[in-house]
Amino acid sequence: MKLKPIDITLAAVFAALMAVGANLTSLLVIGSVPITLQTFFSVLTGLILGSRLGAISMTVYALLGLVGAPVFAQFSGGFGMLLKPTFGFILSFILVAYVAGKIVESNSSKQRYMVAALVGMAINYIAGTNWMYVAMKVWTAAPEGFTYKMAWAWMLAPLPKDIILSVCAGLIAPRLNRTLSKTTRTIKKSAA
Repeated sequence: MKLKPIDITLAAVFAALMAVGANLTSLLVIGSVPITLQTFFSVLTGLILGSRLGAISMTVYALLGLVGAPVFAQFSGGFGMLLKPTFGFILSFILVAYVAGKIVESNSSKQRYMVAALVGMAINYIAGTNWMYVAMKVWTAAPEGFTYKMAWAWMLAPLPKDIILSVCAGLIAPRLNRTLSKTTRTIKKSAA
């Protein structure tokens, strides 16, 4: 896949949006899960950029954080994040963007955008919560009596927000894609 300058720019913009979304509301923490806008932005990235470019953008975001840029929730970053219980959510953003993008690439109906958004959100929850549970049980200190059910109970607090925001992503993405297509065509014409 050869990346054009517009692709690189869009991937960078969405990686930056993830960094902003990670820290807008991340001061609120339930269990060990910061409440952020990352699920929304990872879903939107896939819906707008497509599977490959969306996954590239989320990979850039993850790598930026791992090399130390404070782009993760609560302005954190660094290689040590790999051992945090919530790192599975960060990894899931790559898969979320890829799958959401893949779903709408074959059929870009409004219903398909909505399905892609909700499937992406589900992937984020399943991958992130399972990683968190394993991390808490294996390499971090889990609270007394911590169970798989408790890990999922912690996820109930951000769930309504993420469902609403995923639906919003599914609703606004078709319009954003149309606008982006027009803008890209205009840029290509003026560059020629």
